[in-house]
Amino acid sequence: MTKDMAERRLDTEADTVRLGQDLAAAARAGDVFALQGDLGAGKTCLARAFLRALHDDPELEVPSPTFTLVQDYSGRLPVSHFDLYRLGSADELDELGFSEAVSRGAVLVEWPERAQASLPPDALWVRLEHAPGSGRLARLEGVGALAERARRSLGARDFLLRHGWGDAFRAPLTGDASARSYDLLRQDGAPPRLLMNAPPLVLGPPVREGRAYAEIAHTARSVDAFVALDDVLRAQGFAAPEIFAQDLENGFLVVEHLGGEGLLDAEGRPIPERYEAAGQLLAELHRRRWTPLIKKGTGVTHRVPPFDRDALAVEAELLLDWYVPFASGQPASDALRAEFAALWEPLFETLGRSEQSLLLRDYHSPNIIWRGERKGLDRLGLIDFQDALIGPAAYDVASLAMDARVTVSPELRDRVVRAYEAARAGDPSFNSEAFREAFATAAAQRNSKILGIFVRLARRDGKEGYLKHLPRIRAYLAAALEHPSLAALKAFYLRHGFIGADA
Repeated sequence: MTKDMAERRLDTEADTVRLGQDLAAAARAGDVFALQGDLGAGKTCLARAFLRALHDDPELEVPSPTFTLVQDYSGRLPVSHFDLYRLGSADELDELGFSEAVSRGAVLVEWPERAQASLPPDALWVRLEHAPGSGRLARLEGVGALAERARRSLGARDFLLRHGWGDAFRAPLTGDASARSYDLLRQDGAPPRLLMNAPPLVLGPPVREGRAYAEIAHTARSVDAFVALDDVLRAQGFAAPEIFAQDLENGFLVVEHLGGEGLLDAEGRPIPERYEAAGQLLAELHRRRWTPLIKKGTGVTHRVPPFDRDALAVEAELLLDWYVPFASGQPASDALRAEFAALWEPLFETLGRSEQSLLLRDYHSPNIIWRGERKGLDRLGLIDFQDALIGPAAYDVASLAMDARVTVSPELRDRVVRAYEAARAGDPSFNSEAFREAFATAAAQRNSKILGIFVRLARRDGKEGYLKHLPRIRAYLAAALEHPSLAALKAFYLRHGFIGADA
């Protein structure tokens, strides 16, 4: 990418405020935004809008750091706001804690030219200039991931302008582990909506037989999958979000905001009754019959992939690819891989013989909205289902009952499973004994995968916070391996230290 990446005309203060919100939507930890311009050019207005968007507070007090040189803001994404106008020399930048600020969050820098050589090469430069005639011009220049995110964020604003949401207050929400992001949209006279920003999937290098991981694991490559599955779920009476505007080519949607309440209490602990209700909803979903081919009147066609042997295997092998080198300090040997594959092969066959249904794949607390004032299927909102597959029905029950980011006690896990089984009672296609075996096997596969994924997120993507979840995932894995059909796999995992000796 060249350094000259975008321009924005800023005829009014509202235009500057919108640009600040758009930059906030692109921000991640480690990003540096260099705001350059003469006195009165609008740098402080831009920074104020950026910070107010991140805090979802249009009235947030944002004092100028002209005299303090730096002002720190906590929150979902910590931000340090530097004003270098009074900086004596570039050498003073580290004395102000600049490097530490970059390591923990995003950084805004006014008067960045006073320390230009000390700023990272991938900083995004926002140069505010007087425009011909009247108003101002913002020139955005940069290279790398931040520049690409900023470019997409400006494209998202253009999408909103085309669909009547161009003046919306835009506040970024917590994203997931993928490249997708979500922003809350507020506009006078309308209910709040969500902007989904879903860039096309980047496949990455081949990992098996010339195919990328995402190809083998059947990860959705575009927003078309979400649109198609959303339509089918809504037609079956499930509370998936209504879609109000879409740009399928670029991956932008404006969708219904289903609510802000989830399955956890204010301290982040599971609320048992809500987890049970989520299990009962799965029972209803698994009673239905789902066709893999989905066609929408808008021209979208999507075939729901199978959770086949290759997908199951490449996911489980993430434990060898990432967790083993992290835990042992050396790559998994060929002998270890061969034994691992031999033990899993009959278990994949077991999952293939188990009851098959639509599985949403990440059916756990971050993706389930609680709507307690509603009844029936409408009480639980569903999001983030674009990677759905046709596969073992027990998989989503395991995903819920062993919630990867939340500690679900053994007692609550049993309550969820029993609630699901009770809701399936009388269903001729349901066999409790076969379900329990498939549940344990799916839980073992999923938690093996997650051990690898969380290490990958930490080591490859710099998201070190995921490592704190590893003890919980190891405990879930040990619990799953207690099923008698997994005795050989349990012995293998114990021998190699994947679970504790007390399992």
